[in-house]
Amino acid sequence: MNLYENIIHRTEKISVIGLGYVGMPIAVAFAKKADVIGFDVNREKIELYCSGVDPTNEVGDSTIAQTLVQFTAEEKRLREAKFHIVAVPTPVYEDHTPNLTPVESASRTLGRNLTKGSVVVYESTVYPGVTEEVCVPILEQESGLKCGRDFKVGYSPERINPGDKVHRLETIVKIVSGMDEESLETIAKVYELVVRAGVHRAESIKVAEAAKVIENSQRDINIAFMNELSIIFNRMGIDTKAVLEAAGTKWNFLKFTPGLVGGHCIGVDPYYLTYKAEKMGYHSQVILAGRRINDDMGKYVAENAVKKLIHANVSVRQAKVAILGFTFKENCPDTRNTKVIDIVNELREYGVDPMIYDPVADAAEARRLYNVEMSREAELCNLDAVILTVAHTCFCEKDFSYFEAMFKPGKNNSKVIADIKGILDKKTAEKQNYIYWRL
Repeated sequence: MNLYENIIHRTEKISVIGLGYVGMPIAVAFAKKADVIGFDVNREKIELYCSGVDPTNEVGDSTIAQTLVQFTAEEKRLREAKFHIVAVPTPVYEDHTPNLTPVESASRTLGRNLTKGSVVVYESTVYPGVTEEVCVPILEQESGLKCGRDFKVGYSPERINPGDKVHRLETIVKIVSGMDEESLETIAKVYELVVRAGVHRAESIKVAEAAKVIENSQRDINIAFMNELSIIFNRMGIDTKAVLEAAGTKWNFLKFTPGLVGGHCIGVDPYYLTYKAEKMGYHSQVILAGRRINDDMGKYVAENAVKKLIHANVSVRQAKVAILGFTFKENCPDTRNTKVIDIVNELREYGVDPMIYDPVADAAEARRLYNVEMSREAELCNLDAVILTVAHTCFCEKDFSYFEAMFKPGKNNSKVIADIKGILDKKTAEKQNYIYWRL
């Protein structure tokens, strides 16, 4: 029998290396069809999974408690598997160059435990060429095996959208690729076990790598265009949301909206592509222009909040400001690469130390990464300004009175609301004489 048949007959195992927002749902999905080893170097995370706790909120505690995934931090257990999926982060350094340390480290760990006849599939977002030019040599060096003879590799970019309960692994078409026809067919069949939407067989690993990196680059550019429009319309005194609603009545208008662009994908992936382009002698024009706009939006929001405080005759240094939402996106506890921190830091430059309230966010992670402390809901009182930054469902479901109760007593024309995501009804705020601003 071939590897695919061995997997479905449970005589061979699948391993998933990296159990974060991407890897953990993959492991859980495959465990319904095959024997799965879920490996992560973070022992604290493994202990949580083993105790039935889902710190990512991607599948929920009950699912984690019931899953048959064999969670472990012991790398030697990888030797039990023949089909390996690597799903570790690919961040960037402060200078925006790719940081391949996690994927290189994962490759070394896997290489030390790789056995003959294995197939290794990378899911981490990278620039074209990383799988074959960076990862394969590490696997060969650590294992003493030869790629193509002793083991095969492929690439299948992750498309999981953290916090999204509709677009899941099972419902999104999966791109798959392999180093040859045999590996491609094996990889495609294995993923078809869990991906109901089906798979797309890319013609090469580099094509699959390139497809992934441009998906998020395209979104980044489109959001940058919306952010630039917001800046322009703000100067014109025109409401951007109203403009987009009007333009959106045309069938082929792309419905993007302005906002903060953080996280591990949209705000990072374009730099992988432009880095590789520069190595090939081409300096990006459009992609990097979009990145500059999006990277500056936190500062832009803070500056406008300060302007509105001045307009309200509130002393900026004495202003009591609360930021509602700290994660990089709605309904997701992940604070890594959040752009809300840019608002916080810019306000501090003006002498304002804002309160931060986010009931969804991983408070311990925020403390560790940014040295910020989350405020309690009860502390949100006597405010001069509220900056709504993340459209968590828990915020969107509140009526206007919930936010109104946070402000200091007195006339509303000295109270500022900066509604980044357009959560609140603008007309309601303005009828009550609040100073209301949104992107």
